[in-house]
Amino acid sequence: MGKLVFEVQRDTTLEDFLRKDTGVSKRMISRLKRTENGITRNGKLVRTIDKVFTGDEIVLKYEDTKLLEPNGNLNVKTAFENENLIVFDKPVGMPVHPSIKHQGDTLGNFFAYKYPDLTFRPVNRLDRDTSGLCIVAKNAFSAAALQSDIKKVYYAVVSGNISGEGTIDAPIAREQESIIKRVVREDGQRAVTHYKALSSKKKYSLLEINLETGRTHQIRVHFAHIGHPLAGDDLYGGSREDIDCQALHCGCLEFKEPVTSEKIIVRSDLREDMERLTLL
Repeated sequence: MGKLVFEVQRDTTLEDFLRKDTGVSKRMISRLKRTENGITRNGKLVRTIDKVFTGDEIVLKYEDTKLLEPNGNLNVKTAFENENLIVFDKPVGMPVHPSIKHQGDTLGNFFAYKYPDLTFRPVNRLDRDTSGLCIVAKNAFSAAALQSDIKKVYYAVVSGNISGEGTIDAPIAREQESIIKRVVREDGQRAVTHYKALSSKKKYSLLEINLETGRTHQIRVHFAHIGHPLAGDDLYGGSREDIDCQALHCGCLEFKEPVTSEKIIVRSDLREDMERLTLL
């Protein structure tokens, strides 16, 4: 059973508070009405037509569904957690979602082990071989609230020397003969990548990257397009001479807590294998 707790900030009706002040959807309100003790005010049942007053505590209780097979043998660090969300520091090689080839070794399976009664709701999704911070909402309200308000900072080690700052503005489309690979092509969706060099050497450069858009494989495709593929990313022409997987890490997330709107910043250190490349 999941739970959300809100404090009323103004005198109004419960329905007005839930819809306008907290952003709870009509669909969720309908589900709460059908749930035993689904909506309470200061510990007592309350109807959506009833008045609520400043300082009242509104608690929403709901049942969750769509559960995954739990796996407690996986090892995933927690970077941040509260009652509404958890930020995992995902390791390289771990998919976020189960698939035909990955049924029990995903972040979703680990989440199911930690929270057997909650639905797995990842907010930002990382490729299997991209490491770093991944937010998982613990309820539908938090998942919806977080969708449009996350600032992500990535770190990549690319082949060759790149210095200074720059922007890559090039449309990305699916390669016609592949269900996985993407390419820069005029008929693709607009994709914009901003980068700043943190370390530049002849063989590799370490970049800090901010995405203006969020296309599939955007960072990997864009840097391959300008002749600087990610180290280890053999799908897009990167060499595996010094690293055996793509050198891409989500190292910082900035977002507002879904219920309190508090600004939260979570960071993750650069992987050791990527750090080593900066010395070459």
